Amino acid sequence: MNQVKLGSWGPLVSEICFGSLAISPLQGRVTEAQGVDVLKYALERGINWIDTAEIYDNYGQIAQAVKNYPQVRIISKSYAVTEQDLRKSLEKARSELNRDVLDFFLLHEQESALTLKGHSRAWEELLRAKEKGLVRWIGISTHAVDGVRAGALQPGLDVIHPIINYQGLGIIDGTLDDMLQALSFAAEIGVGIYAMKVFGGGHLSQDPQKAIDFIKKVPGIQAMALGMSSPDEVDYNLLLVSGQEVPQALREKVKHKPRKLYIADWCEGCGRCQEACPQNALHIEKTAVVDQEACVLCGYCGRVCPHFCLKIV
Repeated sequence: MNQVKLGSWGPLVSEICFGSLAISPLQGRVTEAQGVDVLKYALERGINWIDTAEIYDNYGQIAQAVKNYPQVRIISKSYAVTEQDLRKSLEKARSELNRDVLDFFLLHEQESALTLKGHSRAWEELLRAKEKGLVRWIGISTHAVDGVRAGALQPGLDVIHPIINYQGLGIIDGTLDDMLQALSFAAEIGVGIYAMKVFGGGHLSQDPQKAIDFIKKVPGIQAMALGMSSPDEVDYNLLLVSGQEVPQALREKVKHKPRKLYIADWCEGCGRCQEACPQNALHIEKTAVVDQEACVLCGYCGRVCPHFCLKIV
């Protein structure tokens, strides 16, 4: 597994980061035990860092998988706004991941300088946690061009996790070219960058090699988070990223099926899913209705549904 340096002052990590959303309760593709097995398999194959978030609700699953892999680095994220929120999020992660020191901790889904200003107290607490040695590297995740630009200028920021793919799917405030320019700016000042939604939430999975090759050619992007929910998917992605030929038998096993957000007929139209959707892909017409083209299958809507109406299938 190719090792890359994450930014000018970050650690050496594998080119692929294991995106654990795919094995989390948010997406429900596998059981907790199956997810642990897949993650262990990926670690055995050389992937040495894992992306998660407080909202994924899978710290215990990851802790089981990394028990015998103390060198594996973990990234988590939080929507914390206040100092108290951030401290609570950090302690939850440290406790449930069984880590005295967290490798990475990010503020989740920051959209602009205004969003970061609204989270300034949480950021200041994150800086203090870094100074105390509780966290090694800090940063943000974002679906926005302005989020990348503002994040790059944020005091003490080490890493940005942006949405990026060859069609620009999921970018909420600009074009693909705008995002590429923002990423170039961040990279020039040494920020570590690892890509999210490389396959556009499944919309680009019919030509996965094109999707991977695009990311690998973007200057400044050092690595990418890829969601995997089976050993075959791990092998498949490792071959894609390394540029090796994928055997036809493996292609058939992993054939990317189109997935979509399913909304059950008992939906009451409360609107919580609409509020939680970062892509504005949901609206209410008595019940929730999804724009499948805009949806990137993040699963955040299902997390807030009080009646379990939404699921990625």
